[in-house]
Amino acid sequence: MTRLILRFYSFPGSAWARTCARLCLTALLVLATCGAVLAVEPSLGSIAPAGVQRGTDAEMVFGGGRLADAKELLFYSPGFTVKSLAAENDGAVKAVVTVAADCRVGIHAVRLRTATGVSNLRTFTVGNLPEVKEVEPNNDFTAPQVIPLNSTISGIVQSEDIDQFVVDLKKGDRLTAELEGLRLGISFFDPYVAILNAARFELARSDDAALLNQDCVAAIVVPEDGKYIVQVRETSFGGNGGCNYRLHVGSFPRPTAVYPAGGKPGETLAVKWIGDARGEFQGQVTLPAGGEDRAEIFAQDAGGLAPSPNIVRVIDLANTLEAEPNDAVAQATVAAAAPLALNGIIEKDGDIDFFKFTAKKGQQLDVRVYARKPLRSPLDPVLVIYNAQGGGIASNDDTGGPDSYVRFAVPADGEYLLSVNDQLRAGGPDFIYRVELTEVKPALAMLLPERQQYVPTTLTVPKNNRMALMVTAQRQNFGGDLAMSIDGLPAGLTAQPVPLTAALSDVPVLFTAAADAQPAGALADVVAKPVDPNVPIVGHLKQRTMLVRGQNNIDVWGHDAQRMAVALAEEIPFKIDIVQPKAALPRNGSIGLKIVATRAMGFTAPISVTLLYNPPGVASSGSISIPENQTEAVIPLTANGGAGIGTWKIVAIGRAGHGGGTVECSSGLADLAIVDQYFKFTFDKAAVEQGKATDFVIKMEKVADFPAAKCEIVGLPANTASTPIDFTKEMAELVFKVTTTPEARPGRYPSVVAVATIPIEGETVTQTIGTGELRVDAPLPPKPNAPPAAAAPAAAAAPMPAAAPMKRLTRLEQLRLDKEQQGKK
Repeated sequence: MTRLILRFYSFPGSAWARTCARLCLTALLVLATCGAVLAVEPSLGSIAPAGVQRGTDAEMVFGGGRLADAKELLFYSPGFTVKSLAAENDGAVKAVVTVAADCRVGIHAVRLRTATGVSNLRTFTVGNLPEVKEVEPNNDFTAPQVIPLNSTISGIVQSEDIDQFVVDLKKGDRLTAELEGLRLGISFFDPYVAILNAARFELARSDDAALLNQDCVAAIVVPEDGKYIVQVRETSFGGNGGCNYRLHVGSFPRPTAVYPAGGKPGETLAVKWIGDARGEFQGQVTLPAGGEDRAEIFAQDAGGLAPSPNIVRVIDLANTLEAEPNDAVAQATVAAAAPLALNGIIEKDGDIDFFKFTAKKGQQLDVRVYARKPLRSPLDPVLVIYNAQGGGIASNDDTGGPDSYVRFAVPADGEYLLSVNDQLRAGGPDFIYRVELTEVKPALAMLLPERQQYVPTTLTVPKNNRMALMVTAQRQNFGGDLAMSIDGLPAGLTAQPVPLTAALSDVPVLFTAAADAQPAGALADVVAKPVDPNVPIVGHLKQRTMLVRGQNNIDVWGHDAQRMAVALAEEIPFKIDIVQPKAALPRNGSIGLKIVATRAMGFTAPISVTLLYNPPGVASSGSISIPENQTEAVIPLTANGGAGIGTWKIVAIGRAGHGGGTVECSSGLADLAIVDQYFKFTFDKAAVEQGKATDFVIKMEKVADFPAAKCEIVGLPANTASTPIDFTKEMAELVFKVTTTPEARPGRYPSVVAVATIPIEGETVTQTIGTGELRVDAPLPPKPNAPPAAAAPAAAAAPMPAAAPMKRLTRLEQLRLDKEQQGKK
């Protein structure tokens, strides 16, 4: 067992103390995540370097665990060709990758496939500039590392480290220093960058630029010829081996905003770039027509290409641009009829923008302000909708994040007003926003529920075997059946989705790998569309990978993927099957689900079995195992009183130790029928004296036919007993003889439960219904001075008539009788 000891040496309350605590927490989170990974699947912990230049052959080292049988790299985006791939050992794989000259600049995602599975997702960046490595020592301001202008430096900030780089520049040159730290997805790194002249005078500095999340950018127009130093450090002078960065230093533009912040698909949009060190400049961008609702656009001029994009919205809406002054109702910018898009800038402190638009009665409008997400504007918008006279109708601030949203039901034909301002009444030249007023439309997204917390689901299917996973359909503004498919699977791998009917959002999908299938990997598309042709939408996968988590596991930085990682792996030495249950599972009942394993010769390890999911209202044991060298186990299934009646597709997962780790497969799909309970019980209250016996009565209401069954009552107190009885569907009540000993403890026992076992189709169904109450009483003391009972005179024996069956007394009648008998003594 490995012991991890953390010691904190810092000044209480200092920024350095806070940073130490934050970084140590991140390290613990990373360790916890790595420990949760299934043992035979590869684990990808690092990519070195963290970025590469496009148009080059890059040597990349992938570090992690269980990598010795590495087979291929799965890139989520085009532009990469793997020239060679070889494992150096179990913890490192070296690859030579050709990066196309037209490869998209920015963040890219990759996974590594081995013979046994597919790794977690990691990101790296592609840049436009030549790569330079940081060389220590470079902490001394008087001896900084000399770098060429227009280059990208890869470095690491260690504790109390300050990395210094120097360039020679001419008066009037633009110097931009943009740093990627947090965006590398490696650690909770909070970087700081500054530009100084040779006299050590700080000309620009940056920490947490709004455009770049927690990363930073500093830029100047050079005031005079000379040397200029770019400094990089952690904000609180912290740092560690995980604080990697890529520093882009050059003459390229770095606008912090673009206006307008959106347009129509395929449109060539005239834009204004805002926030660059040289000032605003104009440009044109052509927006993609491929169906995405956002696009990355890059500023470019004679000085070069920006190293990271600005984001704009792409949607088929007419654009309206604000016309200043519009900071009063009477000055509102006049727009067209909804649906439409409104664009503006909160240019100064206290600014508020008004727009006037028309809408028709009965329209359902989604009104959403885009600012912080995805545009990365500093604006924290407040949205208000008014009637034509300026009376407020609806408002919002921070719905689902820092931006604002309302759903507006138009009450009448006519004109309406809308305003946007910053929540703190702040403003600035790059406080851009875009308001989209769209009619409520159906939307569909496909999700893969996590099987392990914070670990995005991937699929590994052993050759000549099966595996299953759950898929969720996230419908918005519509209902109905869906048709689902999994596209782009490796050859020899097929998918069998359970139909996504209108009542279902989560279903299992069974994947089967053929016996002659060759191990391979793929990034597959999970696609669904409504069966109803009048709802013309298509849903694709959305999968979030949290790469950096903060305190309380807040998602600080991550990656959104649109495809599922799939590996068709080598064979494993067992299969499992569900023995199709013949008996239905009743509400408030239980059955045993038999699992059978087929073992390869010589494989004897225990196999744990669980259900992939439980139908609504059903519980199953998660701790059942097929013992070593055996082939069968039973999973108990229990349904509560609200279990979903119907037939559900179920599938079991088997896991076992093999090859130095854990491997898994699934059964095929089986049917689990859930029915209403066969009968209902109503319990009469019962009481008994210590050392005596009483009848415990349960009234039965038949719900459905059932064969002769047996019932017992459980939950009786100590020193009481009852014998099980047989009963049939014709009986109206069940009477149990409850006996007690003198040692039975007096009191109320309100948790008596009836457990009935019903033989159906050779299987045993158990139905448990409760609760009833038994009261145990102490005997009443004898009356004082009571004369002894007189002996009855002997009488000649005479034949007695047959006694009539004794009527069973109610509890009240019994109490009255007891009282009468006590009074006669």
